[in-house]
Amino acid sequence: MPRSSETTATLPADVDLHARPAAQFVRAALGFRSSIAVAVGDREADAKSLLSVLALGAKAGTTLRLRADGEDGTLAVETLGRCVAGLTDQ
Repeated sequence: MPRSSETTATLPADVDLHARPAAQFVRAALGFRSSIAVAVGDREADAKSLLSVLALGAKAGTTLRLRADGEDGTLAVETLGRCVAGLTDQ
């Protein structure tokens, strides 16, 4: 039976979710079998799609909602939460 998990994570104060940090995030998301969504406010994107994540336009300090549906959903949101907290602009 698929599992659904959700958490929030805040972008570091000095990192916007633009090309390089978004690519780091998407690479991490691609490592999971679950379907994963990332949301900012009322906008939601497929966490495995770089263009969708970039379209969110998340700025430094923004809180992201992470939701995963699938057998590894709990691990996915935990891992992606740590990934967001550790994003750098380099």
